[in-house]
Amino acid sequence: MTPNLHLWLIPLLPLAGAAINGLFGRRFSRRAVSSIALGFCGAAFAMALWVVAQFSALSLPYSEYFAPWIRAGSFQADFAFYLDQLSLVMLLVVTGVGFLIHIYSVGYMWEEGGFYRFFSYLNLFMFFMLTLVLANNYLLMFIGWEGVGLASYLLIGFWFTKDSAAAAGKKAFIVNRIGDFGFLIALFLLIKHFGSLNFVQVFHRIAPLRPETTGAGLLTAIGLLLMVGAAGKSAQIPLYVWLPDAMEGPTPVSALIHAATMVTAGVYMVARSHVILDRAPMALMVVAIIGTLTALFAATIGVAQTDIKKVLAYSTISQLGYMFMACGVAAYSAGIFHLMTHAFFKGLLFLAAGSVIHAVGGEQDMRKMGGLRTKIPWTFWTMTAATFAIAGFWPFAGFFSKDEILWQASRVSFVYWGIGVFTAFLTSFYMFRLWFLTFFGEYRGEAKAAHGGGEHQAGIHESPKLMLAPLVILAVLSVCGGWVGSVRFERFLTPVLQAGSGASVSNVSTNALASANERKDEVSSETLLTAVALGAAALGLYLAFLMYYQRPQLPDQIAASLGGFYDAVVHKYYVDDLYATLFVKPLLDASTRILWQGIDRDVIDAAVDNGADGAREISDSVRHMQSGNLRSYAGWIAAGAAGVIAYMVWMGTR
Repeated sequence: MTPNLHLWLIPLLPLAGAAINGLFGRRFSRRAVSSIALGFCGAAFAMALWVVAQFSALSLPYSEYFAPWIRAGSFQADFAFYLDQLSLVMLLVVTGVGFLIHIYSVGYMWEEGGFYRFFSYLNLFMFFMLTLVLANNYLLMFIGWEGVGLASYLLIGFWFTKDSAAAAGKKAFIVNRIGDFGFLIALFLLIKHFGSLNFVQVFHRIAPLRPETTGAGLLTAIGLLLMVGAAGKSAQIPLYVWLPDAMEGPTPVSALIHAATMVTAGVYMVARSHVILDRAPMALMVVAIIGTLTALFAATIGVAQTDIKKVLAYSTISQLGYMFMACGVAAYSAGIFHLMTHAFFKGLLFLAAGSVIHAVGGEQDMRKMGGLRTKIPWTFWTMTAATFAIAGFWPFAGFFSKDEILWQASRVSFVYWGIGVFTAFLTSFYMFRLWFLTFFGEYRGEAKAAHGGGEHQAGIHESPKLMLAPLVILAVLSVCGGWVGSVRFERFLTPVLQAGSGASVSNVSTNALASANERKDEVSSETLLTAVALGAAALGLYLAFLMYYQRPQLPDQIAASLGGFYDAVVHKYYVDDLYATLFVKPLLDASTRILWQGIDRDVIDAAVDNGADGAREISDSVRHMQSGNLRSYAGWIAAGAAGVIAYMVWMGTR
């Protein structure tokens, strides 16, 4: 007998924490606020682990009806939850990594104002993210999708008195609305042509359809529109511009939203929609191209950034590009595998960066750091594990997932593979650049003489144990999180990611979904390509060592020799300036001149003002009718009676 999992409790637990802290947290102590936030989030994680324990006894996919929602003719959408292998992976990542970040946040935000508000927002984010990954239909997924956008806006702009933080929150919210517009149109098309948004029903009706190999059709349009939504949420070209600015939020926000969970929602949605994309090879190719270009583009920008969080922000965009590259070559399991390992090492990188910033009194410029490895050793060693993981060195977690993506990409096109390997080289270079600038050499920051001499002269100190414990756990996962192996992980996800996929879906899908026996015949090729990727990572490490440890004057010389190109990279290819010129300023001017001055002030305000004057004149005239004179009233009655009689006579003659 299939057990009842009560999945609805998993998202509702953090919602309860958000409501309690949000409504009453101002009256509570910080200890009480943190206990509530951690207690409800930890309970959600515990329930997720219980679901894992029951998983083998389930009849999959498992659905759980919660409440009725929308009924319109034959269309219906319910509050119902859905569990299969894919949503289970996402459930563990969201609750597990999210709980660790909640623990870290208690230490990081302890002295900040609005403590209760921050944890209310964190719990609210967890509710919406869990709703997104557990939804059994696209409409409920969209509720979670919009909800994480709202929570992201609140958390990015948490320090709302800071203009840059408020602007970053608005930018994230607006850019995501552009992507959401595409997502909504895709949902409308699904309703019109398939009559449902339920995953099982939609995919069952699409599965018999033939691939659109001769041109763009309905499924291609739906696939491209879904990719527009995914590009907004997961910061892909051209909608990536919000994520670097989102670093204005507190560092735990960067770790939770912009590394481990929210930005991966687009990847999850694309993988969930694989039945559609497998029958739309043109849309699948667009996913691969956008992902590949985003991975390269963001990596080149990350090379020249000096803010430690901005480097990690562009690294996140680049790694998300890898995930979309994998989905674009129909290697969905490889993309989800990298999503999982990325949550470990990128969440750790952001939290360790927060520990560094905490240690040096809020400084984020790597040029003002250095020599910290002996002063904050726990932070150093945990961040080292994450750095080697993201660079793709064996036996760290990132090696296994990134190698699988590159291998699957090579089976479709060596162009994808070549760009992916070059991006891996850039990733290794800029991450070890960060590593050397932060932890090696002499300390280059301003001394703060509050505590005497020596190490205390700079005020440098290790983070409290409450912040270090999540770092250690994530460091262990960054080392061994990939040992499950890509083949075993693919086998686990096969019932989901190959359901409804025909053998003749497309050349892309056929190549990417090759059987395990075929892969054994290609071991020598895979080994060679793996060696090349490892060589690229090693080259990146060597060049970073040469330029930022052995010969620290070399970067300035190279930058001077590159001239305008280096300036373009430093200024992020002027994309933000271009967007401001083409879109932001014209819209602001139009809203100022047309909506405010033209309509609001000249039309609405004028109408109200003129109308008030006209009403005053009319009322002044009419009030003279109320003279208090009986003869006057009798005259008006007689005139009215005569008018009524005349009207009745006229009607009688018709």
